[in-house]
Amino acid sequence: MIATCGSARRSLARAFAAPDAGPVLLFVEGAAGLGKTHLLRELADLPETPDVARLWWRCGVDGGRPEPAEGEVWREPTLLLVDDVHRADEDELRRLRRVLAGMEHGSAAAVTYRPEELPVPGMPLGGSAMTYPFRLTVLRDRLAPWDEERVRRAAAEALGEGAGCTAEAVSALCERTGGVPRAVVDLLAILREQRPAFTGTAAEVAAAGVPARLAELVLSRTYAVPSAHRPLVWAAAVLDGPAARDELIGVSGLGAVPGGDALLRALESAALAELGEGRYGFAVPLAASAVRDAVPGPVRQDLHRRAAGVLSRRQPVPWAAVGAHHRAAGEYRGWLRAVEKAAESAAASGRHQEAITLLERTLATPGIPPQARARLAPLLARNAVTGLRSDQTVEVLAQIVQDADLPPAVRGELRLDLGLMLSNQMGRFAEGWRVLEVAAAELREVRSVLAARAMAALVTPYWPGASLDVHRGWLIKAAAAADDSGDDAMRTAVLANHVGLAMSWADPEAWDLVERLPVQSTDPACARQAARGLCNAADSAVWLGFYRRVDGLLAEGRELATRSGAPYTEHSASGTRLLQEWWTGQWLGLAKRCEDFVADTADMPFLASDAYVVRGLLAVAQGDWGEARAWLSQRGTFGTENLPVPLGATAAGAVIRLTLARQEVADAAEQARAAWTVVAEKGVWPWAAELAPWAVEALARAGDTATAHTMVRDFAQGLGDADAPAARAALAWSRAALAESEALAEGRPDGLPAAAEAYRKAAAAYAELPRPYSRTLTTECAARCVLAADAMGGAKEPAAVCAGEGHSGRTGPAASACPEGPPDPTAWAVAELESCAQHFTDLGAVWDATRARALLRTRQPAKKGRPPGRPSHSDQLSPREAEVAQLAASGLTNREIAATLHLSPRTVEQHIAGAMRKTGALSRRDLAHRI
Repeated sequence: MIATCGSARRSLARAFAAPDAGPVLLFVEGAAGLGKTHLLRELADLPETPDVARLWWRCGVDGGRPEPAEGEVWREPTLLLVDDVHRADEDELRRLRRVLAGMEHGSAAAVTYRPEELPVPGMPLGGSAMTYPFRLTVLRDRLAPWDEERVRRAAAEALGEGAGCTAEAVSALCERTGGVPRAVVDLLAILREQRPAFTGTAAEVAAAGVPARLAELVLSRTYAVPSAHRPLVWAAAVLDGPAARDELIGVSGLGAVPGGDALLRALESAALAELGEGRYGFAVPLAASAVRDAVPGPVRQDLHRRAAGVLSRRQPVPWAAVGAHHRAAGEYRGWLRAVEKAAESAAASGRHQEAITLLERTLATPGIPPQARARLAPLLARNAVTGLRSDQTVEVLAQIVQDADLPPAVRGELRLDLGLMLSNQMGRFAEGWRVLEVAAAELREVRSVLAARAMAALVTPYWPGASLDVHRGWLIKAAAAADDSGDDAMRTAVLANHVGLAMSWADPEAWDLVERLPVQSTDPACARQAARGLCNAADSAVWLGFYRRVDGLLAEGRELATRSGAPYTEHSASGTRLLQEWWTGQWLGLAKRCEDFVADTADMPFLASDAYVVRGLLAVAQGDWGEARAWLSQRGTFGTENLPVPLGATAAGAVIRLTLARQEVADAAEQARAAWTVVAEKGVWPWAAELAPWAVEALARAGDTATAHTMVRDFAQGLGDADAPAARAALAWSRAALAESEALAEGRPDGLPAAAEAYRKAAAAYAELPRPYSRTLTTECAARCVLAADAMGGAKEPAAVCAGEGHSGRTGPAASACPEGPPDPTAWAVAELESCAQHFTDLGAVWDATRARALLRTRQPAKKGRPPGRPSHSDQLSPREAEVAQLAASGLTNREIAATLHLSPRTVEQHIAGAMRKTGALSRRDLAHRI
């Protein structure tokens, strides 16, 4: 059985459980470093044996312990702890056998040994069979290496739970040490002392070297093997992993019979171990490098050369390892050929990141011949575009395209892939666009297929800068080039980008284009492009507001991307899912999902831009405005001016909203003008949906109603009759915001009922999508207009706030049925605000719920039956103090809280002081933990 300390404890405790309990002998088997001595120390502290004498016997060190005379027994209960019995000579073993045979009731012994160092395998007490007394219970436990969780705990203890204790580091530690505790602890000690400080990468673990204790052990065992047989141990060190008998013999160069003898000698001396059926190597993988470094250089090169040949006969061939052996042998042509085969094999099976890492490392090596660079660089680029690039790829490609010796077709292909990476994976759109234009021109004469690919990339409309008409022009060129090429995969690539372009501006033919994608194609290249087309359609459907159609598109697109090996497409689909969940009100756990996605794509933050923005939108609604700005600005990972146009417009709308909430109206108006210019230049008007209401409100409140009117007019004209539900709802919201701002600015209460009706229409449109947060916001605005009209003494037009057909069959805000006869608009507004506050609370929109309740209190009549004077809350927070404290804890300033709750900053200050006094909070931040 696999031993644990718990099982050993139970085994020995049995001997002391009762006065008549028989003696127990426990053999503990464990290879070097598994913790046998540590286990004995723990057994010496058994709580079940307070009155038992402990007797240590360290074999080969103490020369044995005194034992009872012949025929005598121990006079008191004794726990005998025998360490390293494999070191005992025959005389010591004879005395130990006599002691163990003489144990009586109330005694026990634990005997540890290394099975690989026993003179006679399987017989820890020597070659002479021992006659065990009938009364003696004999047990055997086997210590096991640590599993990954135990290694993680050891790493946390040694390095702390910080940056060094990463999953990558723990996995590398397990792999390098085989989980042997002594090796783990010694290697962690090296990593702890590293300067600069260990950051938790596998490369750092690999570079740490071999702990001195392990190196001495493995080298002593290696040199215990006769010199004629030693090359077989060296062969195992060069192969650096479990290897078959014939492979070891082939690499050693010893021949069949001498090689077989050498393997037996290596196993007998414990230099090597059997790691699996018919597979041999070092018990601790890390030990191989210590032996390899001790091999003379010329001999080591010969071993590597033979290793390359031996591994080339494996099936499947491990080409990366073959290449490494060729390089170590000084055979550079063989190395480069093997690298190419390894990268092609990895790419074919979808392991793009593995191919990228290998090719980057190879191309970064000085002195690579131009012909080899011309073969390997396009392979790197293709993998990087399809997969998830490493940070080094763009720099490597940018250097290679400057190589004057590259053939023009190869340079054009590299420039194409460089442009795609700059645009799609790094967010450097302007630079990527220029590179792609040059690539299209270079490839037009030499590679029609790749020219079509470059032109197809320029069809993609998401990048800031070029207008919709420019993208349409490139679509015509790309389609013609793809047809001329006769390449089905390229036709599909152009179709996928056509889908994205058509869907973006709600082309009536867009859904027909989606149906033309060859999703049943057996060609992996076509399937990857079809997957991209489906995910493009899903993303566009989110921006247009067709949320119910997104699930099917994403499911099919992701399944196809997984099957055809397109991880970039898979990850981009995850971002689309986060956007859909935000707008459809699936907020439970959404912040965590965003943060996890950001962490998973840390090496390529642009891919996580959707997650950054959604996380920022959540922070706005929750009142965590400091965090909101950080997330909306992508936490500084790249310039927000390079965000895709719809995402940039969404982030800009949220920032404008924050700025308005802080009463910084002039700044908000300036931000609105800048953001609107980007959308207007692009000309894809459905993408203005998340910006328009806030931009219009900012300009109207700043007094620039002319520009606000122009925005609304351009938005309406740009949409035309396009089927874009989210943009239609946003247009109604924008008109309502403009009407409300003008009525308030001009002191015209009679204009507010019309604004309320426009808000109500927007709320009804959002309810149909469905978009519960936007629906609730616009319903709150409608109620706010009604209350403002009432406060200003304006007309009370029932039709402006209630239309029976707008409420029938709906739930949530703005859904209460109109009573018979003309309703009381103020009562309607109060009821809707109560509903809004509850819906905001249900979503988790803390700031919005607090604001709605504050507005509600300005018009809600006092409840009957309350005694005069202020209610007493003694040491409990009053409702107002709780609201103020909650907003203060989320990071809002006194001025921002005052604007939200319709209070003066002085009153807010008093409420915060009262909340801190009652809760015992030491600071505003401390309030978050106490309220």
